Amino acid sequence: MNYHMIRYVLGQIMKLEAALMGLPLLVSLYYLDEGTIPLLSVMLPVGILGYVLTGFKPKKQDIYAREGFVIVAFAWILLSVFGALPFVIGGSIPSFTDALFETVSGFTTTGSTLLTDIESLPMSLLMWRSFTHWIGGMGVLVFALAILPAGSAQSMYIMRAEVPGPSVGKLVAKTQITARILYGIYVFFTALEAIMLRLTGMRWFDCIANAFATAGTGGFAVLNDGIGGYHNVWVEVIITVFMLVFSINFNLFYLLLIKRFSDVLHNVEIKVFFAIYIVCTLLITCNIAPMYHSFSRALRYAGFTVASLSSSTGFGNSDYTAWPGFSQTILILLMFCGACAGSTGGGLKVARVMILLKSGVREIRRQLNPRLVAPVRLEGQSVDAEQISTQGSFFIIYMVILLVSTLLLSLDQYGFDVSFSASLTALNNMGPGLGAIGPYGNFSEFTAFSKLVIIFDMLAGRLEIFPVLIAFMPRTWKKA
Repeated sequence: MNYHMIRYVLGQIMKLEAALMGLPLLVSLYYLDEGTIPLLSVMLPVGILGYVLTGFKPKKQDIYAREGFVIVAFAWILLSVFGALPFVIGGSIPSFTDALFETVSGFTTTGSTLLTDIESLPMSLLMWRSFTHWIGGMGVLVFALAILPAGSAQSMYIMRAEVPGPSVGKLVAKTQITARILYGIYVFFTALEAIMLRLTGMRWFDCIANAFATAGTGGFAVLNDGIGGYHNVWVEVIITVFMLVFSINFNLFYLLLIKRFSDVLHNVEIKVFFAIYIVCTLLITCNIAPMYHSFSRALRYAGFTVASLSSSTGFGNSDYTAWPGFSQTILILLMFCGACAGSTGGGLKVARVMILLKSGVREIRRQLNPRLVAPVRLEGQSVDAEQISTQGSFFIIYMVILLVSTLLLSLDQYGFDVSFSASLTALNNMGPGLGAIGPYGNFSEFTAFSKLVIIFDMLAGRLEIFPVLIAFMPRTWKKA
């Protein structure tokens, strides 16, 4: 284990977080709100500590899989702990556990909240809250790789441990260039959404905050009534489009840039994702149309909600907990599936679900013909046995965490729907659940113990389980 390199990279992350707090600090100075002192009180010591930790560059800069997992897990924990302090110091969220919950929800792009009056927060802390979505959406370590001086040649191990999806590869030869390409695309679409929202008459603060939340597929709103509070169908249409855009594998946008259009058109995952979106939207629209006495109005709510949950954003423009059981069941299934691999969305990912289903079908066929040789294929390529085994193991561990978390949350004496959906929405980084934690509810009534369980689930879900588990295994820290 290269402890010096772990220390050095974590120090770089702390310096980066201190710098990123400069944006909400500028907002505080512009609006002259109460966030200036809390932000400076965290920025200065965190920045100084980061400089201390990076004062001596390690001679040995090798990073392998084990170091990659540890760096990613502890980077996200440190980001969340320090990111929660402005809320506590400023008194906006006095309880550290509650502030940590809100901040982890932000960085992991979950979007679950325990705030009952969002609009009472200072503008600067509202911006920091939404900005955590944008930082965590593509991955803070990927951001660090993009802007910091080139480091270890094995930095791909960090990227693999953080980027969501069954697998990740380089777009170009150098990992740093890959990270810069990804963030360039990310910044472009974020800015484009903010400009389009501005054309609807929305104030710039809301445009930027909502663009951050959409880009990270997080869902923190700046109004108590969420996106529905704007009462503007064009706002909902724009956000729906961009929720779907940020659910697409970013590698496909790069292929468009280099004019490999046929590769994008033949991508199976994106076809399946949009087929799921269209079918589920139509089914729910037909199911809820009698409630709204208008097909077009039902389509408006269904299209937005399906995009919100399939992308794992969690924005709300209607209370889907009042919809029929058929529609709610579809939404639960969407929470499981989630967005495309390599996007900022959560869930199991469409590619992983496809691998699991295809391997299951293959095993059924093998029962009928043991000599059958039928490789599992994805995007025209065979998926090797090791990859299939890894995805199967991931799903088993995922289900164990989901069920154990549901059992632990049931100690809060909520019904199964609330306990299960709270675990599901946290592990899949969705945001809202069912019942009391629906799109117009919150997690404020949960006990501190339950909030800690959900915090673990949010981190495990965003980092795809393995980094969090590996970082805390005693074997990880033993000499090889």
